[in-house]
Amino acid sequence: MTSPQAPRIVMPPADAITQAAEQLAAGELVAFPTETVYGLGGDAENPAAVAAIYAAKGRPANHPVIVHFSPEGDPGYWSDDVTPAARKLMDAFWPGPLTLILKRAPHIPDAVSGGQDSVGLRCPSHPVAQALLREFARIKGGQGGVAAPSANRFGQVSPTAAQHVRDEFAGLPGVTVHVLDGGEAAVGIESTIVDLSRGFPALLRPGHITPEQVAAVLGEMPRLPGQDSDAPRASGTLKAHYAPRTPLYLCDASQFAPALAVRPDGERVAVVAFAPTLAALPASVGASADVVTIVLPATPAALATDLYAMLRRLDRANVTHILFERLPDTPEWAAVGDRLGRAAAAFERA
Repeated sequence: MTSPQAPRIVMPPADAITQAAEQLAAGELVAFPTETVYGLGGDAENPAAVAAIYAAKGRPANHPVIVHFSPEGDPGYWSDDVTPAARKLMDAFWPGPLTLILKRAPHIPDAVSGGQDSVGLRCPSHPVAQALLREFARIKGGQGGVAAPSANRFGQVSPTAAQHVRDEFAGLPGVTVHVLDGGEAAVGIESTIVDLSRGFPALLRPGHITPEQVAAVLGEMPRLPGQDSDAPRASGTLKAHYAPRTPLYLCDASQFAPALAVRPDGERVAVVAFAPTLAALPASVGASADVVTIVLPATPAALATDLYAMLRRLDRANVTHILFERLPDTPEWAAVGDRLGRAAAAFERA
């Protein structure tokens, strides 16, 4: 397998951005890059456009989406309760990979929040996303929010490049997705989600921005997943999510050699592990044409950038399953470990 390269950002010509904004204003779907992943965008104030997002993704109607807007946008238009805590986090992390859950303003369609009284808001930092959102707001003559979950079929691997989006929706009957190519996503996993709609901060989805960074701004640690049974529904928080087509199983370092020793002759598998784990495997493994080995990056940020692209490459590698080394159980690995754990949950043996 090829080694990952640094993410590539491409600025499309101005007329391509204008065309994409016009398509959004006409109620059509446009996939566009953010710093995290590509989003499947539709006019957040057009219920038919939001319904088209759900239909294209095969997404349950009660699963909320996130509203994206430019740095000039007014969060108070979307929420009637932008708290002081929310303002602090916006000042600290916007534009950037942070989604805030706030009380939804009454005039905002409840389709974007899955029928809940809250709404997820985000101001992305990717220059292509910002240009598109500014142009869309200009055409709309208002706030111009774009509802944009990840641009993939529900529960599958999120896209971090334009070609991933094209591959995902190619040939789906009745689905038209325009793709604005802005290169590759640098962060590579979805935004951190913090809920502020209930009077206290709660982390609903880990991401590039850590709970400790949130706590440093707010002066208190947010409640963590598993500590909050009454949390509102949020994107990407189902047990099984972000899954490749190829079965993926998490392994401790000591489990690889026994697992490979009992595989049937001719079975082609992928082993994704840290360098010391791969070095400890029998020499026959590295020489086998039936074992695809990938060295895990040594840092969580590097793995996050390449994780989804790696899983897509493995889906094309003609392997029967993927054995993936369990990541360290430490705070810095929590976000990418969350995505990997949900991907593996889709294939848990009963």
